[in-house]
Amino acid sequence: MTIAIMQPYFLPYIGYLQLMNAVDTFIFYDDVAFINRGWINRNRILVNGKDHLITVPLKDASQNRLIADIDLSDDPKWRSKLLQTIGQSYRKAPFYTTVYPLLEKIVNLEVRTIADLIRGSFVFINDYLGIQTKIIPSSDRYHNSDLKAQERILDICRQEKADRYINPIGGMELYDRQRFTDAGIELFFIQSKRVEYPQFQNDFVPWLSIADVLMFNDVPTVQKMLGEFELV
Repeated sequence: MTIAIMQPYFLPYIGYLQLMNAVDTFIFYDDVAFINRGWINRNRILVNGKDHLITVPLKDASQNRLIADIDLSDDPKWRSKLLQTIGQSYRKAPFYTTVYPLLEKIVNLEVRTIADLIRGSFVFINDYLGIQTKIIPSSDRYHNSDLKAQERILDICRQEKADRYINPIGGMELYDRQRFTDAGIELFFIQSKRVEYPQFQNDFVPWLSIADVLMFNDVPTVQKMLGEFELV
């Protein structure tokens, strides 16, 4: 059993999807503190040839609250504004007619929290791409918030009976490989290769939201991109 554990991100870059696709079970780490100005409720798309930040507005968001407890804004206008931005930006993209309705379903999901919105988004994204990874919110199952950092990750691995754990490359300094080995768990880090594709006639802007990837590439091409990484 191979697992990964990541905070839920809204329409994340393809490296997030590569990690999700590489494991059997993906844990949405949503019972940890919200990060202001992070990627939980924000991402980047292409607007007029440049990267542009999109944001899902939240209600009373604070780093003193858990991600799972953060509600979406009560103002319904944010949904139509976000979809308008996406629509205007990608209307001439080759896969707009297929992908825009998918994004429309995601943005219009009738859910209360940002965690539920993101979890729901992957029902649509994973079905579209054929990703069969099981997704579990950490707030639903593990009840180990008394543990910190690496020890909490190890405990989740034990509870899932995982023998392999994959983490983003940025966490190499945070984990002790020997500690995992002693627990009977192989530890790997995923290093995404640069994925490049035509974006209209513009110079390529890398690492944008998966929404950008889907607008410019068909499903078989994206599926191939999901394997463009190394484990170290």
